[in-house]
Amino acid sequence: MTTLLVGMLCVYLLSFSVMFLLISRRLQGGTMGMDAFAAGNLALGMAYVLQLLGGAGGWGWLSMLNHALTLCSLMAFCVGGARFFGRPAPLLLPLAGVLAGYGIVQVLVEAAWGATARHAMLAGTCALWLAGMVAVLVHGARRFARDLRVEMLLIAALIAGLCALNLAKLGRLVDGGLAGLAADASFQMVFYVYMCSLATILPPAIIWLVLRRLTDALRETAARDPLTQLLNRRGLTEALGAHFRQPDAEARLLMVDVDHFKRINDNHGHHVGDAMLCGVADVLRAAVRQDDLICRLGGEEFVVVCLQADHATALRVAERVRSQIEGTVMLRQPGHEALRCTVTVGVSGHFDGEASLAQAMRHADAALYRGKKAGRNRVESAHA
Repeated sequence: MTTLLVGMLCVYLLSFSVMFLLISRRLQGGTMGMDAFAAGNLALGMAYVLQLLGGAGGWGWLSMLNHALTLCSLMAFCVGGARFFGRPAPLLLPLAGVLAGYGIVQVLVEAAWGATARHAMLAGTCALWLAGMVAVLVHGARRFARDLRVEMLLIAALIAGLCALNLAKLGRLVDGGLAGLAADASFQMVFYVYMCSLATILPPAIIWLVLRRLTDALRETAARDPLTQLLNRRGLTEALGAHFRQPDAEARLLMVDVDHFKRINDNHGHHVGDAMLCGVADVLRAAVRQDDLICRLGGEEFVVVCLQADHATALRVAERVRSQIEGTVMLRQPGHEALRCTVTVGVSGHFDGEASLAQAMRHADAALYRGKKAGRNRVESAHA
């Protein structure tokens, strides 16, 4: 039965290794760690193949390579996790280091204390490594992966179970040696059934995490203006929907329009106009309050939504936007004067729901055009 379970493990691990590799080649703009997960599954699958070939116990190059590949798989899984969360990490060099370094350590331990000590070292090292992985996953659920909190904690619980089994294996090796461990058929059965369960659950869970991240990225892309990376109209509507689900939520809207923008495009070209729009977007990010929403409606029109702001606060934000844009050099071209621009800002009254957003835009737009008729480069309130 143990041989059958180990054979099933080999099939699971090697099959998912191929699947991870194929997925990594399909991903655009990064593999999200899938190539490293493929390497981890391959290393662990090959370790169990060596075990089936007779490299589990005793001494020999099969057993030594089996143990080294087991640790290589843990290293590859850690690298895959780091890459999944956008942290660049090398793969081949650490794997080569573990493979060579742990091989040398095995030779020394075997020569000094025998085969039991070498197997106990593997169980203890795996338990310590797995405990570190659990700690990182729990930390990530609280810090850098809060959007995947449930998934992180579930994976941490599964890995914690494997850590406990390795500690139990270490205890049995210390108490009874290799012979005692081999005689404990029930423990061996539990260990390999749990490993088969992990090999069945964790790879689909990793694929699910990748799909979650891809879906979130697509949703983010759909909600952003491709030129300035500000919210677009759809993104603004979604963000306001989340805001207005809170009790007593309200907002005020600033309509911001770049003055004489057509003249900029006609005189300098559309590439300069695009650079000016990106410059305006950068100033808007710096000028508004931390929780305010910024949207590019299209062309040279922008919207700032001041959340939980009274009329005086909205006017202060509008004036800060106007003055900072006026005082900022948007573009420096070699051999030409520095390019600047100004904006006119219309400020709406307060609104307290998605249904009243269109009305607030009309009021701010009307105030904006009053400001343009009055000379541009000014702030105009809908209450004026």
